[in-house]
Amino acid sequence: MRIPFQLKSLSLAIAAFSVASVASAAGLDRSGQDITAFLQDGLYAEASYTYLDADVGGYDSKNNIPTSNSYVRGSEIDDMAESYDFFRYGVKADLNDTFSVGVLYDEPFGAAAKYEGDNNFVSRSGTDAAVNRLTGGTFTNQSTIGTAIASQTAIANDETRSAADRAAAAKQASELATALGAARAENSNAGEGTNVEVRTESITGILGAKFGANKEFQIYGGPVAQRVQADVKLRGIAYGPATGYSAYISPDQDYGWLVGASYSKPEIALKAALTYRSEIDHDVNVAEVYPLLEELALIQGAPSTVAAAAANRSGKFRITTPKSVNLDFQTGVTPTMLATAKVRWVPWGDFSIVPPLYNEVSKLNPQYKENGLPLVSYDKDQWMVELGLAKRLTDALAISGNIGWDRGAGNPVTSLGPIKGYYSAGLGAKYNLTENWAISAGGKYLWFGDAEGKLPTDKIVGEFEDNDGYALGVKVSYQAK
Repeated sequence: MRIPFQLKSLSLAIAAFSVASVASAAGLDRSGQDITAFLQDGLYAEASYTYLDADVGGYDSKNNIPTSNSYVRGSEIDDMAESYDFFRYGVKADLNDTFSVGVLYDEPFGAAAKYEGDNNFVSRSGTDAAVNRLTGGTFTNQSTIGTAIASQTAIANDETRSAADRAAAAKQASELATALGAARAENSNAGEGTNVEVRTESITGILGAKFGANKEFQIYGGPVAQRVQADVKLRGIAYGPATGYSAYISPDQDYGWLVGASYSKPEIALKAALTYRSEIDHDVNVAEVYPLLEELALIQGAPSTVAAAAANRSGKFRITTPKSVNLDFQTGVTPTMLATAKVRWVPWGDFSIVPPLYNEVSKLNPQYKENGLPLVSYDKDQWMVELGLAKRLTDALAISGNIGWDRGAGNPVTSLGPIKGYYSAGLGAKYNLTENWAISAGGKYLWFGDAEGKLPTDKIVGEFEDNDGYALGVKVSYQAK
């Protein structure tokens, strides 16, 4: 005897799952790029809001020497993850029994971090103190390091010396001048903490076509318009020569595409969809400030106007937001219960942000001379899995629960987002206000994986342990079949 799974009734429960959906622990992933609004039956529209508050703290490193990579636990870092929120909207309509159209809005990628307190990610006053920290106590003030720079420069210019001695002296003079310049830059930004803000917005248009004996198959696709902007400030002695660096990336809009396929079997409330989103190239305008260049020019005796010009530059470079693959699945377990699964893959290992001035300065180090360094990059691809159950309690009320896992994008990971994935548990509920209107609410608790924060040079500058967060969401939806 076949059990009658009523898709119309069961769909009441499933909609609660995506309310507080979040995939924030890998790279810059934020919304999870959910498209389930387009997979609903009939005329459907939704508007949802998600708020996430994460508590991410740890310890900086006592070892501030840029050329030394050993980590020594230092001062405590209070919560550096700023809370953030984002919206999602979606509308879908059937043109006839074959074709459907939809428009989706979301904020797929982003970051919000701010360091405060007495730690190495916040600039402190005192050039002499910074010299002492950057050289591990070898030089305690500007005077002593200045004398050493003059001494090594004299040797480098002494033609009676061997070529090897002159080269070694020139290298040491350059390293000492860099340390002094970084110390002055640290002092000039005293009181400012490292801060990063990244925002993206996407609008996706979708056209779907159903086929098969019972219209059980559907293929869909369409264009994606995406807007991105960012503001990054590196502060504190943890960043060594890069302390004081700032980059403002102006808003830029560019285009990509989406394609997917789905299958449904209403008799058992089964729906499955596989969706691919393309990467999107953004040729962005960026304004960069690199105080080290100004300080080095002043040390070498350049006029202040020339020194200031050397540290400020505007230009263009390319940021490519990553492609992704999402699998969405649901099936009836009993006539009043659904099981669901979501799987997401994003190749963050291919992603990087490489501002031109930052990259150019990094090439001054012979170790990175060929390609220079990116400002942000990741080592691994993201895999996220979420499993859940939804139960219809009455004709008007349904509840849901889910568990999730995100492996993150590597460890060590950038100090601008020091989280190694997460485990999560969530609850949700949906209540039908009328035959067509409903409201859903949900929340998740996230246990973040311990991570080591690193610089682009791979130097470990922090440890972040025992961190967590929560996400809350609410959604209003309309459906007419």
